[in-house]
Amino acid sequence: MGCFPCSGDSSSIKKPEKKRKNYSHINTNHYTKDDQRIPTTVSPNKGGKKENKIDINPSAAPDEVASKRSFCDEDGNRSNSRAFQYTELEAATENFRSENFLGEGGFGKVYKGCLVDTGQIVAIKQLDPNGCQGIREFTVEALFLSLADHPNLVKLIGCCAEGVQRLLVYEYMPLGSLDDHLHGRPSNKKKLDWNTRMNIAAGAARGLEYLHDKMKPPVIYRDLKCSNILLGEGYHPKLSDFGLAKVGPSGDKSHVSTRVMGTYGYCAPDYAMTGQLTFKSDIYSFGVVLLEIITGRKAIDDSRPAAEQNLVAWARPLFRDRRKFSQMADPSLEGQYPVRGLYQALAIAAMCVQEQASMRPVIADIVIALNYLASQTYDPSRLPVHNSRKSSSSYKSRKDDEQKPLAGTTTRDDDDEQTRLND
Repeated sequence: MGCFPCSGDSSSIKKPEKKRKNYSHINTNHYTKDDQRIPTTVSPNKGGKKENKIDINPSAAPDEVASKRSFCDEDGNRSNSRAFQYTELEAATENFRSENFLGEGGFGKVYKGCLVDTGQIVAIKQLDPNGCQGIREFTVEALFLSLADHPNLVKLIGCCAEGVQRLLVYEYMPLGSLDDHLHGRPSNKKKLDWNTRMNIAAGAARGLEYLHDKMKPPVIYRDLKCSNILLGEGYHPKLSDFGLAKVGPSGDKSHVSTRVMGTYGYCAPDYAMTGQLTFKSDIYSFGVVLLEIITGRKAIDDSRPAAEQNLVAWARPLFRDRRKFSQMADPSLEGQYPVRGLYQALAIAAMCVQEQASMRPVIADIVIALNYLASQTYDPSRLPVHNSRKSSSSYKSRKDDEQKPLAGTTTRDDDDEQTRLND
């Protein structure tokens, strides 16, 4: 999968060719990506008082940004982001030794490093001058993360813009990415239990809520996917990689018109067809991520039969038959999940991936629902294990509900179930 520019009918979207080097001899982690990006910009905010003014001028020299030892927030206070000399980062990575290589994406290569002066372990992302991403992404991400502050967003330690070198320095996330744990090689894949999955989903939602509702001006992420959700100690999730972030619509505007960019399989169909970017575009992407967390399937998986390659297309018919809900649970859970919790998580995902943007919930409501699910600790030793190949007995006793769809209807039963979800 990768990032793509597209326009017109979503059926015209084509997956980019994968261009990856073979680093099978290296223990890679969450920084390994095969996405290809095309530079984009974050529009400046021109109105309002006391707002973080993310004024990105594509023609501005990034050296002017990185030459400052720190950045300023909306109140004029300086953040802790620092400007590094290139020699400092060479020393931190032992001259970018292959043993310190973590992965490679559209931006360039990422290395693990240890800052000589502080001893802090960091991840250092080095811009590939011949890559698809460029100066704009570097500037956008450096400015954005210097202004953002939330426990569910990855922290920017600093950056370097010296000569032709462009590097970003982040806190190191030792447990890799959510993508690694859900879809990594069996030898590297760590099993995620139900409680951990719901905590990750809730944390990622809180990070997205910060971007949509608490940043000033609000920001549309535009690249939410499992490989961009990094995991710290205790599987604490943090959103990362904000090179495609876009300042959202303000005032009476409902959308931002822009060239369509994102990652194949996660891009909302309304955005892909019209180029009109809204906060609901991120909600669709979040729904895909939540489906991946529940099912253990990839957003796009060419190794599966044609009818199952697109996760959302595979899931939609199953949403309409409760007898098949257990079939959607990740087999690696081995039946250890709460039936009610599975239904509620699927209900949230179903609402998020509605084709019509207006039918998708706002992020604040998603956070409330997922916080509730995360608070309901599941103890498999006290509850029965469910067989994903058979219908759960708890559903068989509710024959009048078996054919009820999760989303897209307005029956009394659906209203009652939605009330229980909100409660």
